Amino acid sequence: MEHQKIDELVAKIKVLEAELEAELHQEYEKFTCEITKKREEILASYRKERLGTLRYLLTAPILHLLSSPVIWSVLIPALILDAFVSVYQWVCFPIYKISKVKRSDYIIIDRHRLAYLNIIEKLNCLYCSYFNGLMGYISEIAGRTEQYWCPIRHASRVKFMHNNYKKFFDYGDSENFRQRIAELREDLREEKE
Repeated sequence: MEHQKIDELVAKIKVLEAELEAELHQEYEKFTCEITKKREEILASYRKERLGTLRYLLTAPILHLLSSPVIWSVLIPALILDAFVSVYQWVCFPIYKISKVKRSDYIIIDRHRLAYLNIIEKLNCLYCSYFNGLMGYISEIAGRTEQYWCPIRHASRVKFMHNNYKKFFDYGDSENFRQRIAELREDLREEKE
């Protein structure tokens, strides 16, 4: 069966993702233990490694400086998109009985605490953390919406698949779509991210 091979591959990917997450968590735990033990020593080292703001600006390539307003201008539409998508979820998900996506699981702001970053680097990290987290948050909301309304795989190869895509019906599989769409909708009620 075609689906069996796909399901096996998806299961293997999930196992590897869980293993990777566990390994990354172990590394993080080691790092936090190390920080606790050597906090002052590490902080002194970080401060020594920090590139001063003025020096950072003076040594930055001119094109980087000139392009920064373009990069930062995207923040305004991102904030608006964040607000609209959040309102959409708050209004529509209860109507469709879809469990809500927890924003704080996706938008993680913590890099600003690193003492080896100067204020500009911290702001850049803040921007990237927010923006990339926002994209993940929106992708999860969109994925749940797509699972509810149109859980059909594309005929063409998809470069990026959100977490719910693997559950979708094959392109052209009208029988399963009609018979099993209620199951996929029910699955969204129980889903806890």
